[in-house]
Amino acid sequence: MNKKCCELLKQVINKNYNNIRLDSMSYNDDEFYYEFKADEQVSEKDFSQIESEIRKLDNSIYVKILRVSGVYYNGNASNEMINRVVGKSFSSQEELDKYNEFLAEAKERDHRKIGQELDLFCFSDYVGAGLPLYTPRGTIVKDALQKEIERICKKYGFQKVSCPSLADISLFETSGHAKKFNDELFRVESPKGHKFVLKPVQCPHHTQIFASKLRSYKDLPIRYMESDKQYRAELPGAVGNSLSRVYAITVEDGHSFCRRDQVKQEVINMCNLIKDFYSRMGLWENHWVSLSVRDYNHQEKYIGSKKDWDICEQILQEVSDELGLNAKKCEGEAALYGPKLDFMFKDALGRDIQIPTVQLDFAMPKRFNLFYIDEKGEKQTPVMVHRAVLGSYERFLALLLEQFKGVLPIWLSPVQVNIIPINMKYHDEYCRKIQQLLEDENIRVEYDISKEQLGKKIRQSNIMKNPLTLILGDNERDNNLISFRKLGSEETKTMSIAEFLEFIKIEINKR
Repeated sequence: MNKKCCELLKQVINKNYNNIRLDSMSYNDDEFYYEFKADEQVSEKDFSQIESEIRKLDNSIYVKILRVSGVYYNGNASNEMINRVVGKSFSSQEELDKYNEFLAEAKERDHRKIGQELDLFCFSDYVGAGLPLYTPRGTIVKDALQKEIERICKKYGFQKVSCPSLADISLFETSGHAKKFNDELFRVESPKGHKFVLKPVQCPHHTQIFASKLRSYKDLPIRYMESDKQYRAELPGAVGNSLSRVYAITVEDGHSFCRRDQVKQEVINMCNLIKDFYSRMGLWENHWVSLSVRDYNHQEKYIGSKKDWDICEQILQEVSDELGLNAKKCEGEAALYGPKLDFMFKDALGRDIQIPTVQLDFAMPKRFNLFYIDEKGEKQTPVMVHRAVLGSYERFLALLLEQFKGVLPIWLSPVQVNIIPINMKYHDEYCRKIQQLLEDENIRVEYDISKEQLGKKIRQSNIMKNPLTLILGDNERDNNLISFRKLGSEETKTMSIAEFLEFIKIEINKR
């Protein structure tokens, strides 16, 4: 059906737009595509007319035009930009209606919409697309996530390190990234002759911390973790005002340097770390695991020896079996330097999103001549285990916002308590007293001193998804009480100040 829909889409486009050229059609089981250059631009306001005209040409076909975007002709960045119109076909009006309901739900859960409403991040034409700016509220969320993931990772033996965003190109030439990802590197030069690369990954930097001093077999495993910006030169048409794909990626990842006899247990520990974190986030149950291995027909695409790859893939298969991960083998999905276990999570709309990963690497330590001294006083090459738990903060935040429709747990919420006075004239002093008490306990507080009516202030607090809204008046002031409502509840609860402090601390510590 998609083939026929593609042909009809081409027919409609050629009828309504002038000077069609550089065109091509393609389709798969899910969608159909028509790419072309025209004198006019296709916009979203044209979609309903295109759908209607396709239906007139064949009334047995039901289609939805999904999007239009700019792409390079033949996928080559050196060619000019053309239009890509993407559609989806359905076998009945009922199917189409259900899909429209799905799209309406997706729109409500869109992290771009929620992020704007909750004032978490923004974009600027001056700064550039693909370069998100975190607002004060968004920075609180990002910092709270970082604090939580670092707290959990420390339990598993990881130590925090910090590396510069610049490096000499030789670092990535040695690691193999410069050759493999040449088109994705941002190169930086200065008038004084400096030539650097903005780091696309953190693992080569971490090898140099390991190499900075002599290591004994007794020191291993050595585990480093870092949350920092990485930079990837994505195709301009692939980025926009979204956190899903950006040029500047805030990445949480870590690397373990261990002996060969420690590798399997190290991978098991990292898988347990991933389970620990995602269970606390309420996301663990809805996932599957990919055992991402080589493309066996094109092994020249990878670094390292075949023997090492065989060992690595076998170890990951054993871990999957022992932990009951039921990993699905996905050929051609391995990293440059080794196979990996990728944890695939379903988002709120049923789409697969890969965030956590554990990757084995026998190749990079050899390329950097890393070594430790074994019990016989001889040099041995360590194995490097790469892991990302939270991964990209941008993609993870998008997943959270869409999964929970912007309702973040209280420990993660940018404002944990919003204080509303019943009457500013009579209750301001008491409200400020409570605000100071909460701030002294490191609780994030906002005090609404606007001139709006009480009802509107309460509604606005709910719109901003504040977990707890305090409503303070005569009774609270005169008796040292706190009255509050939980987000989503009309019930008002009243407690003493001491009881409320104990209550909120318990709520914040829940994971």
